[in-house]
Amino acid sequence: MSKKDKLLKRFLAIPIKKDLTFDELETLLLSCGFVKLEGAGLAVKFYNQKRDILINLHKPHLDNVLKVYIIKQIQSKVVL
Repeated sequence: MSKKDKLLKRFLAIPIKKDLTFDELETLLLSCGFVKLEGAGLAVKFYNQKRDILINLHKPHLDNVLKVYIIKQIQSKVVL
């Protein structure tokens, strides 16, 4: 099983994993054809031109762990 497959499995797990990091999400999205666009401060966008999907989010502040609501929003918006 590839790293992408393992991350995808973790990302889509029910119940949602509460230890998914921003770095893991970034790795997964980049491997799925998204391009990372840095914004001002902690803002970051991921864009997939082929599927015309734009994801806007902020990097986690104190630690690298994503909030559950962010994972839910991405899961509902993007079917990887």
